[in-house]
Amino acid sequence: MSEEAPQEQPEDDDDLRYFVRIGQTDLDGTKSVERSLSEMNGIGRRSARIIAEEAGIDRTATFGRLEDEEIESIVDLVENYADEVPDWLNNRQHDFFSGETTHEIGNDLQLTRQHDINRMKMIDSYKGARHKRGQKVRGQRTKSTGRTEGTIGVNVEEIREEQAEEAAAAEEDDE
Repeated sequence: MSEEAPQEQPEDDDDLRYFVRIGQTDLDGTKSVERSLSEMNGIGRRSARIIAEEAGIDRTATFGRLEDEEIESIVDLVENYADEVPDWLNNRQHDFFSGETTHEIGNDLQLTRQHDINRMKMIDSYKGARHKRGQKVRGQRTKSTGRTEGTIGVNVEEIREEQAEEAAAAEEDDE
């Protein structure tokens, strides 16, 4: 046998939390801090990196192996993310009703987005009308893509068969 470097034994899995709950979202504790946070709705890679940096935690550390205090600091930073970053980095700038700038995460982001779509449908704006009809909203091409019906194009064989049947039926009628 060839000599190989001894394989490293994995650390104890006793202190590993497989799920870390932030808000109403369960995050994977086996992944790095940055990757786990970016799985949450409303937090991307850049936001996750900012949160890890503000908490003073290595972004490549395994999320489930962090201490309770470190996880609590991350939870606080996620919940108060809008206060920590400039306004241009928030995902809800100048809210329609309140005029405030906030950062929505988790289910709140989905509910707010659905509420905005319903408002556009109700006032019958261009985007709302496109949403109602199930068409593309942001100016994409629709001539060749986004088709929802089963048939695309013309089936020449069926047309020829129908014409042949009509011709045969016309000949029988003439006789």
